[in-house]
Amino acid sequence: MINVSDQHPQPTPRSLIVTLYGAYGRFAPGPVPVAELIRLLAAVGVDAPSVRSSVSRLKRRGLLLPARTSRGAAGYELSEDARQLLEDGDRRIYAAAPYADEGWVLAVFSVPESERQKRHVLRSRLAALGFGTAAPGVWIAPARLYEESRHTLGRLGLDTYVDFFRGEHLGFSPTAEAVARWWDLAAVAKAHEAFLDRHARVLHDWERRPDTPPEEAYRDYLLALDSWRHLPYADPGLPARLLPADWPGTRSAAVFRALHERLRDAGADFAALEPS
Repeated sequence: MINVSDQHPQPTPRSLIVTLYGAYGRFAPGPVPVAELIRLLAAVGVDAPSVRSSVSRLKRRGLLLPARTSRGAAGYELSEDARQLLEDGDRRIYAAAPYADEGWVLAVFSVPESERQKRHVLRSRLAALGFGTAAPGVWIAPARLYEESRHTLGRLGLDTYVDFFRGEHLGFSPTAEAVARWWDLAAVAKAHEAFLDRHARVLHDWERRPDTPPEEAYRDYLLALDSWRHLPYADPGLPARLLPADWPGTRSAAVFRALHERLRDAGADFAALEPS
């Protein structure tokens, strides 16, 4: 059973930097200068020392690479692994709900006792990808998550311990009942409600405004995106027929899409980057 009760009520500087690159930085014509990172993160309340220390951690993880701009300024660009992570994330973050009923992907793994430390890493990674637990060593997710899961486990060197299978659920219990065992749907619903509590009012305020000032648009969009981008991993995107009535994920997805359409491009003007 997946536990998503540990939400992120306050965005961290490191998360906001990843969100910034996902929204705008990866479309820059070259490395993003450090001075620009500091300016853009200051707009959402992150001070310069926090930006620098978070960038250093992302560099150690191999996600950001130091590089010089065309004018010789110090900056950072995304590694190939980081670009793949963002591209995989796009398919979730900007997906249009409700999701089709496309069957399931099973991840069946076995880790030798001599490498048992990798067992925890593998379980944690599958959980982070949105898999539910069908049985010990058998994890399940909607079939569309296969490609991203394959990329992720391969990048981490965990692919040799896992076999993937596609299939359909044939019983004995109804699939909706089985889904409630595989995932903690109450915790996922709570995460959606938390997003709505933070951002539905923001959307309401924007809908009453005729103007879209770039800096305000950038700030509200980056904060909404940073909150939202974690949700499609906690919530695997199950077909509506398998979810409780009045599922809050439908509403939270609609709020995010509306904020994206209203604010993303105006925010790009403040970020001094052209929309993709």
